[in-house]
Amino acid sequence: MKPHPCCVPSIERAVQLESSRRASAERLRVTSGSTADMIKLDGGRFLMGTEAKEGFPADGEGPVREVTLDPFYMDTYPVTNRQFAEFVRATEYRTEAERFDWSFVFHTHIPRELVEDTVRGVTWWCKVRGACWRRPEGPGSNVDSRPEYPVTHVSWNDAIEYCRWAGKRLPTEAEWEFAARGGLTQKTYPWGDELTPGGRHLCNIWQGDFPNTDTAEDGYSTTAPVNSYPPNGYGFYTITGNAWEWCVDWFHPAYHVTATRHNPVGPLEGAAKVMKGGSYLCHKSYCNRYRVAARTSNTVDSSTTNISFRCVRDL
Repeated sequence: MKPHPCCVPSIERAVQLESSRRASAERLRVTSGSTADMIKLDGGRFLMGTEAKEGFPADGEGPVREVTLDPFYMDTYPVTNRQFAEFVRATEYRTEAERFDWSFVFHTHIPRELVEDTVRGVTWWCKVRGACWRRPEGPGSNVDSRPEYPVTHVSWNDAIEYCRWAGKRLPTEAEWEFAARGGLTQKTYPWGDELTPGGRHLCNIWQGDFPNTDTAEDGYSTTAPVNSYPPNGYGFYTITGNAWEWCVDWFHPAYHVTATRHNPVGPLEGAAKVMKGGSYLCHKSYCNRYRVAARTSNTVDSSTTNISFRCVRDL
């Protein structure tokens, strides 16, 4: 008896699935880096993605699918200014923002005379000459008093270079989401479904009228120290809000529909890389992406004052 045609995968679907399985099997594995300040995760099955009404279907947040991961280690905190400075001292590395001699800074964090240009359609992003990880708000600023804040103004390319030096790698999107969920099943945030349980702020996002007035009810109007809020169920700090975190995957809104469910790594190529977690600039009126399943992307050479990363390592 022949199967009904609707049950037979198309040739294109079958080819994509096989390509995804091969990419998963051949994915980069690193085991040389220190596991200090890392958390070992046993992996296993979890439900990835969401179909909740507050989500962004066009981003490819759904469908909900069961994914299986091998064990891995993940940094307890995002990479800090202190850690990145150690990397720079050891390697004399210059970030892309330093080589370009500019980066993007949010408009309320700088005097108008420093603004060289703004981004069309999102004019709160200002091109600032001299802004980089050392000078997050441009000339006159520094990170001397912020050693335990997440490093920012780092591109995906910069993050990759740090990972190589540290003997680690960037997480896949699936690994990141598994860690961020903290053992909870299909909850909106790392701690549950309520954003501020009992009126308590558990992450650093925007309160007020975006993009003009941030009332900073959570305690911060820019980035916060990496241990500012309680950890999730697995022990990870500031994994949502504060600063976006790079993943290794190329971004595609529909690739995962036909991708392998075992250690998925995203498409083989693309125009931008996945970012997860949201930032201190996220607000429900504009960028409700501080949810665990939310996702966005940026080009590999992009840097802003709200993008950071954390590393993983294989067993």
